[in-house]
Amino acid sequence: MTEENRDNGRYNLANEAWSKNWLVPVLLLMLRQWSSYGYELMEKMSNFGLAAMNPGTFYRTLRQMEKDGMVSSSWDTSEGGPARRVYSITDAGEAYLNYWAQSLNQYQRMMDTFFRIYTGQPTPREKHSEGEKGSGVNREE
Repeated sequence: MTEENRDNGRYNLANEAWSKNWLVPVLLLMLRQWSSYGYELMEKMSNFGLAAMNPGTFYRTLRQMEKDGMVSSSWDTSEGGPARRVYSITDAGEAYLNYWAQSLNQYQRMMDTFFRIYTGQPTPREKHSEGEKGSGVNREE
């Protein structure tokens, strides 16, 4: 195995793990906007930058989310083909999604601060301190 293939393999594993960690909150976010079939949800995952995943993993996750009370499902027999399961978010799913959003907001602030420091830009706290120092009256006049 070449170094390039090993690096590519690590990337794929990291991307796959990242996708699995984000699967539940992204599904809840989509279901908050519209109730949907599993297949349609799986197709739209790429809109969030998530890697294509094994359908078995995807549907097991949906079933577990239903067991955990985050989503509910019903059978749609209105169309001419076979019945399809339609998923919807529940109140518990909304609560879990809100928790994720709050956590991500805090994480984003930490990441913003990290990159400000990394790139040598002042943090908001430093900007405020500099403003206070510079607002004094020039006593030499």
